[in-house]
Amino acid sequence: MKRLSLSYLVVVLIFVTMISGMAGCANIGNPSGGPRDEDPPIFVSADPLPGSLNVKKTRQTLTFNELVNVKDAFSKVVVSPVGKSVPKVMASGRKITITFDSLADNTTYTVDFADAIEDNNEANKLQGFSYTFSTGDQIDTLRISGMVLDARTLEPQQEMIVGVTQNIEDSAFTMLPLLRVAKTDDRGRFNIRGLAEGKYRVYALGDRDNDYKYANPEEDIAFYDFVVSPTAERIGAIDTIRNSLTGEIDTIVNRSRTLFLPNDILLRSFNSQKRSQYLSKYERQDSTKLFLKFNTRAEGLPELDALGFPGLMREAVVERSEKNDSLIFWLPPRLIKEDSLRVETRYLRTDSTGNLAAVTDTLNFFRFRQPASKKKSNKKRDERQAALDSLKALTLGIEAVSSTTHDIYLPVHLRFATPLDTLKVKAFKLETMVDTVWKAVGNQPVITMKDSLSPRDYIIDYDWKLGEKYRVVADTLAAVGIYGQTTTPFTHEFSIKKRDEYCSLRLNITGLDPQIPAFVELLNGSDAIVRTEPVKNNSVWFQYLEPGKYYARVIEDYNGNGEFDPGDYDTLLQPDLAYYYPKAFNIKKNWDKEESWDVFATAIDLQKPEAIKKNRPAQDKRSRKKDTTTEEEEDDDYFDPTANPFDPNQKRNRRNTGISY
Repeated sequence: MKRLSLSYLVVVLIFVTMISGMAGCANIGNPSGGPRDEDPPIFVSADPLPGSLNVKKTRQTLTFNELVNVKDAFSKVVVSPVGKSVPKVMASGRKITITFDSLADNTTYTVDFADAIEDNNEANKLQGFSYTFSTGDQIDTLRISGMVLDARTLEPQQEMIVGVTQNIEDSAFTMLPLLRVAKTDDRGRFNIRGLAEGKYRVYALGDRDNDYKYANPEEDIAFYDFVVSPTAERIGAIDTIRNSLTGEIDTIVNRSRTLFLPNDILLRSFNSQKRSQYLSKYERQDSTKLFLKFNTRAEGLPELDALGFPGLMREAVVERSEKNDSLIFWLPPRLIKEDSLRVETRYLRTDSTGNLAAVTDTLNFFRFRQPASKKKSNKKRDERQAALDSLKALTLGIEAVSSTTHDIYLPVHLRFATPLDTLKVKAFKLETMVDTVWKAVGNQPVITMKDSLSPRDYIIDYDWKLGEKYRVVADTLAAVGIYGQTTTPFTHEFSIKKRDEYCSLRLNITGLDPQIPAFVELLNGSDAIVRTEPVKNNSVWFQYLEPGKYYARVIEDYNGNGEFDPGDYDTLLQPDLAYYYPKAFNIKKNWDKEESWDVFATAIDLQKPEAIKKNRPAQDKRSRKKDTTTEEEEDDDYFDPTANPFDPNQKRNRRNTGISY
């Protein structure tokens, strides 16, 4: 009986197991597809093979291990040498085809794909892939590499053309297409392959018109000061193989590799800011003023003459921008009643040869009239409004541009509605509050015009005291405008911030040449300039800062004008050199912070803090979950640590280097 029961139980157990298995098979669900594909395509083969000689066929085929796409082939894929026609690059399945119209004899061809190749499903990019072959008996294998950074912001310049010319004359960059080219990657790095032995000039170009030469002055460019001779040598290298499961070192392998030099060329890109000069806009903004807008900076002012009113425009008061590209002409009183004006305008305009030439245009200005109101008329309201308008027309407005909470280092800034005919300096008084009573300060400050740019802006400067309250008081008729309007009584009250509302930052700088003037720009989290101070005795001091997070950039100011100057290829002038402090300054209220700054302690491409960097490299999907402190693996193509240093006699260029490896 026991045996029968045991057999019965075994049969039942087997039956239940089979039913459960069948039920499990019948469940409807999505089968697991395994881990997400995060690997880029792998190159398998090519026809002809990479490095092939005596290639005659104009169609090449590359094969990969999975379905691939070529994204933005026209903008990303570059071919060297540069030809008259661009080869066609197409993807189909696991293959990519490159089709040339024709091939030159005895020439090494390099097709640089940058990061254009990606897999079909997850868009994983194959970085830095290139394909090389030769139509002759030998193939040129030398390379040069480096990096392109914006001269002022040190932003990596992405997808910028970098190329060489064997014609080492300076005019070659503007007259001839670049011989062999590559494009910078998302870190601003470049690697020009397929070079023969010889001497080369190196250039970077933001090529707007795809002509591979600097023919458009509005293009961003960079140029290397020295002639480059590429070389190659065999060196020993150590590879460390780690266990994929534990991460521990498994094997250390010694191998031989080829080192291509130079591999640390630093190009600082700039825009010359040269533009064609022409009058881009003109209008009569209201009855009192004419507005002229020019396309670029002008060295002088145009000459205006109102037809029918000879010589009268000489009485116009000019308000202008710092670059003289935006101008307001306040009309003489005699002309403001004219509904239309024909003005003969003489100025300099860029001609077809690219030079400035004097031209004369006759411009028509019409007075703008407000459209009639469709609202129902109210006689009493209209009369009251007319009275207010009449009173307003006789009043010269004053605006306090300064805030009611005032910084101790700034003057008070006032703006009048129109330029002034007369100003009674003694009619303006500065008072301070003493025991709840306003009292005039000793040594009354003088109100003066802010600068020559705007005849409506005036300032009052004074040795303000922290935490004190002040007010500016103006009497009736303190000023008279050019149209006869007069000021009414005016008062502007303000308080100077207290000491504990401020902080300060002192930077002690080493590494700069004391013979070269320099200034430091204090920056906010948007990389915008907050304050600027000159470097004195290798130090700079920012007083009276608002608490917060700051960044810093130092500019070597070669001409000492206190401004960053871009380069000029016509005169072979490099841009002023800029360097960043590699960290942020967090300064609290009532703190005085002091830091040491060795300008060259950090590699140039690592100086700009990531928090304010705009052109950030794309993150590899495989490294997103990894520790951000992990160092990058060695790259065979870029910036080998065994690279030879620059000639110490090349002083300015040496200060231009220090890129990371």
